[in-house]
Amino acid sequence: MRGERIGAMIGSIGGLVFILVNAGELSAPVSTLARVVGVLAFAAVVWFAVVRPSGGPGPAEPPSRQAIRVYGFSVTAMALGIPVGANLLNNVAHQPVLTVPWVVLVVGAHFLPFAGVFHAPVFARLGWTMIGLAVAGGVLALTVTQAASPWTGVLAGVALLGFSAAGSLQARPQVEAVG
Repeated sequence: MRGERIGAMIGSIGGLVFILVNAGELSAPVSTLARVVGVLAFAAVVWFAVVRPSGGPGPAEPPSRQAIRVYGFSVTAMALGIPVGANLLNNVAHQPVLTVPWVVLVVGAHFLPFAGVFHAPVFARLGWTMIGLAVAGGVLALTVTQAASPWTGVLAGVALLGFSAAGSLQARPQVEAVG
């Protein structure tokens, strides 16, 4: 249960950051609304998934050495990939509108290896959701409106918050109805 709580906390912080940073690029009333909803969603996830989780089975096994290695490699690749890709998009390709979709893509991709090593399919669903948002946001930003770029970040934040809440709920045992 502790792992799910830590994951929910990390995911919800990431989701809130995505929303707060990217909502600033939206129009004033939408920006304010997105930030307020983001903060309220963050508070709800932290309360229900981190602070007040229902009792479940005892402590889970610690992650294997392989899982810790995969985690470390994935986080390192993400930490390096974001600035390197953003630099290339801004200074070589001259497409700064793709920076936010790039960040969302890299963050999403870093979740994919977690599904197998942590035996948690929720990571694959989250990763592919974020990758899909990144691709759609990038295409829309290049072809329809540059406003798709910050929306990609805001929606990625919503996805992180939603999956943080859902992942912690899936980790809880279901109580069977009597009767």
